[in-house]
Amino acid sequence: MRWRTLAALTLAELLAISPWFAGTVVLPELSRRWGADLNVAAWLTIAVQLGFVLGALASAALNLSDVFPAPRVMLVSALLVAVANSLFAELAAEHLRLGLAARFLTGFFLAGVYPTAMKIMAGWFREGRGTALGILIGGLTVGSASPYLIKALPFATALDLKVVVNTASASTLAGALLVALFVREGPFLAATPRFDIRQVGETFRNRRLLLANLGYWGHMWEVYTMWGWIGVLMMRSHSDPGSGQPSFLRTTQLWAFAAIAAGALGCYVAGRIADRAAASQLRQRANVTIVAMAVSGACCLVAAAVIERGEWFIPVALVWGVSVVADSAQFSAVVSEVSDPRYVGTALTMQVALGFTLTAVSLQFFGWMMDRHHMHAAIALLALGPALGILAMWRLKATARATA
Repeated sequence: MRWRTLAALTLAELLAISPWFAGTVVLPELSRRWGADLNVAAWLTIAVQLGFVLGALASAALNLSDVFPAPRVMLVSALLVAVANSLFAELAAEHLRLGLAARFLTGFFLAGVYPTAMKIMAGWFREGRGTALGILIGGLTVGSASPYLIKALPFATALDLKVVVNTASASTLAGALLVALFVREGPFLAATPRFDIRQVGETFRNRRLLLANLGYWGHMWEVYTMWGWIGVLMMRSHSDPGSGQPSFLRTTQLWAFAAIAAGALGCYVAGRIADRAAASQLRQRANVTIVAMAVSGACCLVAAAVIERGEWFIPVALVWGVSVVADSAQFSAVVSEVSDPRYVGTALTMQVALGFTLTAVSLQFFGWMMDRHHMHAAIALLALGPALGILAMWRLKATARATA
């Protein structure tokens, strides 16, 4: 029963999360219509990130998933995501500010989909939780990539942004239907502790929690920037004079989808490895994150070197996609293990809120660098996040060894 529920929940998450990058994939068209540079247009993705942060904090403060059944919260949130995303489809082409507001609302309501799905999953799994988390985050990864796949379809022409965005909304409605029909709360359901503002300081006072968060924030500096800009990078990696043809655009979007969706494999493999710890679970999770960040950081540097050689950039991007998100679920697991058991909910809320806030900085910085024609440096500087993350998780592993 639990694996059947996980399958339904993962598919629902995959479908419901698809609007996340629906604005990003139509960024080139909107940039032309708005007469805006890439630095301004990057706010299409940044607005979603900031909306998600505020939505996550509001959900925690109001304790929504405790007051109401979590599947119901996920269902209603998904329906609101579809509405907000459709508003973006109708408004964005002619109204920049209203389009950004719709993207912000999309992110705000997505905060009721992603974290809530993780809580539902935890109600079904004690043993094998690392694998289950990996599968669920893998579904989120493929769902995040899906707008690039939609954009690659023959009917999704370069200027038909409404088709792309509204298809993502339809996908979200399908995910909501799956939640309504097949997702229920599990037997291990535990109430998430209420958000306590006094516990916010523990993020910085608890040394092991701080190290775990530094690792996660290093990971977040890279992952959403890579996801958000991979479509543009795929196009920039080809210098063919005929690169404006629809067939070329569809091909680059298809490779962008593949690069992000490949992360699902990384999530699953990392989860399986983390669940096989023979001694310290914490050390094993730290090792998984260190290896993943070492590979993804190396990919940043190699990608910067080969970005103008499409036949080389594509395989690098696929490896990058596998590694860049492989560690994501393990960071959440580590935070739950090193924080005060009474306030795991608060610790996870702060981890996510600060991490997604950082993505807004990273996305804007990357856009600013790209707009000034510093593409190679912009890609290489993404490696700073994994480098910091590796250092933090190495030190966390040392603390686990010392207390073993």
